[in-house]
Amino acid sequence: MARDRFAPDFDPDCGDTALSSARHDIVIGRWQGLRELLHATGPDWLARGHRVRLLAQACASSSTAETWLAAEPRGADPLVLYAATETARAFNLAIAAGRGVPIGRHRVDSAVMACLHAAEAYPDDPTPWISLISVARLYQTGVRRQELARWWDELQGRDQYSVEGHLQVLHYYSSRWHGSHGLMYDFARDAAGVAPPGCALPVLVQYARVEEYRHSQDAAQDSRASVGLGQHWNNDGAISDVRRTWQRWIMGRTEDTVAPGELRDVNYLTHAACCAGVQDVAGSLLRMLGPRATRTPWSYTGDPEKQLTKGRKEFRLRA
Repeated sequence: MARDRFAPDFDPDCGDTALSSARHDIVIGRWQGLRELLHATGPDWLARGHRVRLLAQACASSSTAETWLAAEPRGADPLVLYAATETARAFNLAIAAGRGVPIGRHRVDSAVMACLHAAEAYPDDPTPWISLISVARLYQTGVRRQELARWWDELQGRDQYSVEGHLQVLHYYSSRWHGSHGLMYDFARDAAGVAPPGCALPVLVQYARVEEYRHSQDAAQDSRASVGLGQHWNNDGAISDVRRTWQRWIMGRTEDTVAPGELRDVNYLTHAACCAGVQDVAGSLLRMLGPRATRTPWSYTGDPEKQLTKGRKEFRLRA
């Protein structure tokens, strides 16, 4: 009998079927499905943030967000989605311009104003503040410390343990943007230290390690320097970080199911555990994930499917 072949499921919507349906509406130019989805989501901030972020990425190359906003110019949901879409567009421009090439300040200002209007329209929603902190990275010299702190306080007052919100600040403080490795790790460890059991914030340390790796790859001038990055994943500190995150986050959880909005976070910890060779943690996480996977961070260290298949083979997990 032939063995079952493991095939990871890289669903871009992370198993959120309602989101997949709404994203199809964007393809055909229909915004009503987006309205229904966000209305049904309500104040589930994890699900809402996940859905708005992916809807915005899909809307960035279309006029769907503008069409909805024109139909409901005072609607909170269309304003929130439009702000996230403008943020996604600004980042698309930055990517197209190339690393280190600033985009027009007026373009960033426009996204910032959209975020502020959305925050005013939906005072309880943390999502516009996450978009605001994200787009702040695109200013050539960042934003004033007092301004970033004010935006951060607004987010904290609405969703104190938002992983996505913390992640945007982590990126802002990274060497690739407006900080340093030390500042980034300090922020990640401070957030992990105050997180209650079962909270996902400890995984920020794994995000920071991936960010450092990517920065080091960019800075490497020859193949030997790149090969030397192998120790990055399995040194004593990296191994301790994996176990610490596992104990604080996963072992503190009350359920084994992984929500679409946290699938990427679990993949970051799984990737770190596999790279560090922490077999018991990696095996448990791979079982928890099953075939569900996100391409990042696996794509930063090789072919995602090959790495996941290799990990399951090492731990003798069935397809």
